[in-house]
Amino acid sequence: MNKLRIFLADDHAILREGLKSLINTQPDMTVIGETDNGRTAWLEAKALKPDVVLMDISMPDLNGAKATEWLKRDCPQTKVLALTVHSDQGYLRQLLKAGASGYVLKRAAVQELVQAIRAVAAGGTYLDPTMASGLLGGYVRKQRSEEGPAPGDLSERETEVLRLLARGYSNKEIAFRLDLSVRTVETYKVRLMGKLNFRSRAEVVRYALLQGWLQEE
Repeated sequence: MNKLRIFLADDHAILREGLKSLINTQPDMTVIGETDNGRTAWLEAKALKPDVVLMDISMPDLNGAKATEWLKRDCPQTKVLALTVHSDQGYLRQLLKAGASGYVLKRAAVQELVQAIRAVAAGGTYLDPTMASGLLGGYVRKQRSEEGPAPGDLSERETEVLRLLARGYSNKEIAFRLDLSVRTVETYKVRLMGKLNFRSRAEVVRYALLQGWLQEE
């Protein structure tokens, strides 16, 4: 079994050691590198190309948001999961805007962190449940204050693809479920992301939350 390759970026050595021990005990994960500052996180992760980077927000030399932005620019296939003590919505929006696939608070349970890593590695998005409602509230207020596209602006097929993307399905899985080719799914994805002016899957998930799609059976 190919293990998920994880890179740790946090300026607290004791925490990194704990994370390394936790992750390396998982049968499907292994830590391939670590660092204590943002600039090195960008450079080393760019070289190692891990599946997932656990990225702290507050680090010396380069903060986590900027390191995430640069890494996603250079290695878009690498997923970034923010791991932070900050519960401030401003910090979290910075990370999501930079391209992070989700965030977990450092006080979260061990199993929650493991679940989050697996979710983002599979192409999904993980939002810490204690913070998601506040983030969604801010997004709703922003949507109401700006003229944005309505769900009706998407075709029926684009809406189907969007719903499945928000639920964490890969392009291949969506193609199978909708009886389409992977190339066609990718075309729909590019088109709907352009219509909604979205740059990341995290924005897709927030939009789906706003529409109430993720609460549906």
